[in-house]
Amino acid sequence: MSQSEVRATASAYRKWRQVKDGIATVTITAGGISVLFAILLIFFYLLYEIMPLFQSASLEPDAQFNAGTDSPSLYLAIEEQAEVGFRLDKDGNADFFKLSTGDTLSESHLPLHDADILSFALESEDSRLFALGLSNGGVLIAKHDYRSSYPNDQRVITPELRYPYGEQTFMLSEGVGLEQVAISDSDDALLLIGVSAGKLLGRRWVKEEDFLSEEVTLSEEDVLLPELDIVPNRVLIGPGQQWLYVLAADGGFRLIDLPKQTVSDRGYLFDNGKLSQARFLLGGISLLVASDHGSIGQWFVVRDKERESGYKLEPVRQFDIPNGGSAALVTEHRRKGFVNVNKEGELDLFYTTSHRRLLSKSLDVGKVSAMAISPRADKLLVENSSGGLATYDLHNEHPELSWTALWSKVWYESYPEPDYVWQSSASSNDFEPKYSFAPLAFGTLKAAFYAMLIAAPLAICGAIYTAYFMAPALRRKTKPLIELMEALPTVILGFLAGLWLAPFIEKNLPAIFSLFLLLPVGILLFAWCWSKLPANFRRHIPDGWHPLLLVPIVLAVVLGCVEMSAPMERLFFAGDMRAWLTNDIGVSFDQRNALVVGIAMGFAVIPTIFSIAEDAIFSVPKHLSYGSLALGATPWQSLVGVVMPTASPGIFSALMIGMGRAVGETMIVLMATGNTPIMDANIFEGMRTLAANIAVEIGETEVDSSHYRVLFLAAFVLFMFTFAVNTIAETVRQRLRMRYGNL
Repeated sequence: MSQSEVRATASAYRKWRQVKDGIATVTITAGGISVLFAILLIFFYLLYEIMPLFQSASLEPDAQFNAGTDSPSLYLAIEEQAEVGFRLDKDGNADFFKLSTGDTLSESHLPLHDADILSFALESEDSRLFALGLSNGGVLIAKHDYRSSYPNDQRVITPELRYPYGEQTFMLSEGVGLEQVAISDSDDALLLIGVSAGKLLGRRWVKEEDFLSEEVTLSEEDVLLPELDIVPNRVLIGPGQQWLYVLAADGGFRLIDLPKQTVSDRGYLFDNGKLSQARFLLGGISLLVASDHGSIGQWFVVRDKERESGYKLEPVRQFDIPNGGSAALVTEHRRKGFVNVNKEGELDLFYTTSHRRLLSKSLDVGKVSAMAISPRADKLLVENSSGGLATYDLHNEHPELSWTALWSKVWYESYPEPDYVWQSSASSNDFEPKYSFAPLAFGTLKAAFYAMLIAAPLAICGAIYTAYFMAPALRRKTKPLIELMEALPTVILGFLAGLWLAPFIEKNLPAIFSLFLLLPVGILLFAWCWSKLPANFRRHIPDGWHPLLLVPIVLAVVLGCVEMSAPMERLFFAGDMRAWLTNDIGVSFDQRNALVVGIAMGFAVIPTIFSIAEDAIFSVPKHLSYGSLALGATPWQSLVGVVMPTASPGIFSALMIGMGRAVGETMIVLMATGNTPIMDANIFEGMRTLAANIAVEIGETEVDSSHYRVLFLAAFVLFMFTFAVNTIAETVRQRLRMRYGNL
């Protein structure tokens, strides 16, 4: 080949190499940019899903019309679809009308039997059952109901006023009017309590169902109530007919235990002012009381720690109302929120669990006399003192969230004190969602801590010995074998941990504790004995192959501890170490606990940390360690003074990547723990992590619900936590590299 052909071939080769280098550069750059773009897409998608959680509530006027009567309203209500309204006035006229126009759909007059209405009580927003206290001492019970039909594929809502117990009245006080009345209707009994001439009167009708005809009959019985030292202004019956709340005009209260017929607690709801409104929140556990001095308090019954089997009415939250007291107060039908309108016509929307004022707006309708909210909390109906009615469109999708609800202690209904709780659903429609991230974040860090506590020392020490001391032939077999562990699916590890390891540890607790003590002692004892053997004998094992000698020692110690577990348990712990831990030490024990998670997840994290750390140590230039040895340093001194500082950026990266793996692990913590969101550092208690919580609950949530978006918020918190850890890790790694890069 001539010289010119050689030059041409070399030139063509260089051009082709440049083309390949260019293709590789573009491909690698595009791949890196694509990864960053994908991460940004994840970030912005999470933001897209969680931003509605932080949108403010809004209220827009819809329609205005006249009630068509001069009698003021006693009760307003809206049906499910927010198409039909119901109005009951003080003369006993019941009207159903279209919310969009005010046109009357049907009207009727209640059978009052020539008596006047003196008092009104609603059993609950959900049941729509109400009672009217009459001037003749009787009580009339009625219910507004709605039936939907679809002729020609068009929805038609037919309202109806029903009398579940007939049109007759239930007499509580013969001939003397009922100034106040309360009603509670359950599957077992109908309970009516009234106030007549300042005294409490109660009667119960027990329901008995015929087995064959399924006909229900009522058996009347008197309810004995204690004498009161206050004049009742409001009476309300709690859920299950357990508690009777008697409220005076000056804010004094008496909490009566109905089954025991005794006063359980007494006191004052506020320091000054008069009682203006009193309503139950959804479920009837929390009582809302408004004073005319501009405050609304939330109270509920808790155990009294100072008295055995005693209860008291406890103030939980306070909500301030600007510019005067409450003119109308309504509670949401399906959430723990409420709406208040003050005397100046200014509306405030609150949510109790998150302790938030969601909206504050002037209605510009004059003095408000009555108000109603739709079951879906998307429509308001307001009546002013002149008989005018106005409807408003309410948008308030996700009121449950606040910084306090997510990260601080919250006093939930029926809890003895404020606490961190995650409980997103329950079987009851009256349930109060609890969205505290604190136990989930704690569980995430707890699982990662115990996993790293087990994995980090083993992985780093194993990497040091494998890269620096182990014989090359043995290293070529050991390193791939350990890295092969990383290919084992975590669901398999979780399965083994939950079904085999957890029962094994519970059964052999003395063996586990003795292993932590005897295994290091056994290894050190073997090393000491090995050093005392003749040198000629020790030379038969080449340098770097000594770990093989430890395998039978480790197995022997493990088997010995397991075999001695039962005798040790009988000798030291009366045959049951778990019971000894719980009863004598006060340490609770759950079979699937943090120790199981630490071992199983440590087994999953070890290959990641080991592989990266071993590569970092092995990649330290040999001339550095050789130079150190040539200057008289021992191999251990060379390792500590030269090799480890040089490899420290890689070792630190290995630990951070391992921690990231532990934080984001799902299946192992899902299957190997009790999956209970509790905050307990006890190694024998379980936990629930953010990742496991998302995996468990995301398939059960309603799309676009608050629960659904809260899970995305949990994913965002996990994402930002990982991002922060990785950022810190990269910063530290760069500083370590700058510090030791000149060695």
